[in-house]
Amino acid sequence: MSTANDGLLLFAHGARDPNWALPFEAVLRRVREQAPGITVTLSFLEFMAPTLVDAGATLADAGCRRVDIVPLFLGTGGHVRKDLPLLIDTLRQTHPQVTWTLQPSIGEAPGVIEAMATAALRLPESAPTP
Repeated sequence: MSTANDGLLLFAHGARDPNWALPFEAVLRRVREQAPGITVTLSFLEFMAPTLVDAGATLADAGCRRVDIVPLFLGTGGHVRKDLPLLIDTLRQTHPQVTWTLQPSIGEAPGVIEAMATAALRLPESAPTP
């Protein structure tokens, strides 16, 4: 059960091309629509703002006392295994009143795997014919 003190911190890689962020911003909008009682924000590892540390500070300043961090990565590679824990340690030191919980990478969730498989099978059907 979520409360007004719950936060959700979505974490994506980032890119120099601003259009790259569009699907992640769509995820952010959908989460806000589906769970209006949770304070949610999107953050990036590099090239885009806000960073995870800055977005986490925003959630802490908004009064969140429990924040789940969801990596919007297809798998748990080096960034999630090595870089992300260091950033979370910074959040824990800077905002000790908040419980920061790292969740599995989104791409490892069974529902995401199923949705990707379904979409992959449907893409050839929707491709324009030459």
